[in-house]
Amino acid sequence: MDIRQLKAFVAIAEMGTFTAGAARVHVTQAAISMQIRQLENETGAQLFVRAPRKVILTEAGERLLERAYVILREHDAALEEMAALTGAHKGRLRIGSASAMVSGDPLPQILRELKKAYANVEPSVASGTSEQLVQQVLAGDLDAAFVSLPVEARGVQTELLSEDYLVAIGSPQHGLAKQKVVSAYALAGENLILGERGGNTRRLIDQFFAQTGVTPKVIMELSRLAAIKRMVGEDMGVGIVPLQSVGDEVEKGNLVRWWIEGAQINWQLGVARLVGGYESPIHQKFLQLCREHFQQPTSSPPRSKPKQKKKAASG
Repeated sequence: MDIRQLKAFVAIAEMGTFTAGAARVHVTQAAISMQIRQLENETGAQLFVRAPRKVILTEAGERLLERAYVILREHDAALEEMAALTGAHKGRLRIGSASAMVSGDPLPQILRELKKAYANVEPSVASGTSEQLVQQVLAGDLDAAFVSLPVEARGVQTELLSEDYLVAIGSPQHGLAKQKVVSAYALAGENLILGERGGNTRRLIDQFFAQTGVTPKVIMELSRLAAIKRMVGEDMGVGIVPLQSVGDEVEKGNLVRWWIEGAQINWQLGVARLVGGYESPIHQKFLQLCREHFQQPTSSPPRSKPKQKKKAASG
């Protein structure tokens, strides 16, 4: 059993076919089939069952997949550690981001500064929901991921980078466009355009409506924040998004923003990584840059002013 065989096995298990698995590890289908035959001969167990359009893991295959993730993760960590000990400044950095706002800025700037420190770094960036990215961190497919907090998964550690507030947004043509604040009950009566389920942002929104005892009318569930803002800008409905994500659109007059009355829905952004995983100098520098770039204050919703007592009329 060697590393190439395990990588081939994992590729087929994740991609679902020998053809797709071979393309992922850059070998021919004949070569990957031979590697799996060798692996099955060595383990003495059949690892896959061939169905008409995909392959299915056997019970033995499922057990081996769990072990393969651990072995490959340790293999990569050993190579990176040896490279660090020998003074090599070359290495990969696999990042995930559940926030389109982070991917647009400041991630490019962070990576540019990382390149200045480590010219030969090989970064890659993947997107997905927070839940999906956490699973990829656990599987060893990502070194770090920008996710919404909290994360409830064993084996993953998180660090708070930024905190923001969720606000309601609408089109300038909306009937309530001139208002500054909107109630939960008013929002429940609107056609809502929200992010897809599975992310922490959507969980916070659903939790807020449940606590207020109202049932929202969700007409669209979109995976990208840009799509939500575009739909809202076309007056197709009302959205609920992090405040910092709509600053430009509100300033230009393309969208209006409302504070949500009686609620301060905090949205927290953090970086997730594996507990006890080896962190190369490149990874440590990346985390340092993240901390530096996210040390910025956020706007806060206005607090209601206490009512002043009326002065008694003088007689």
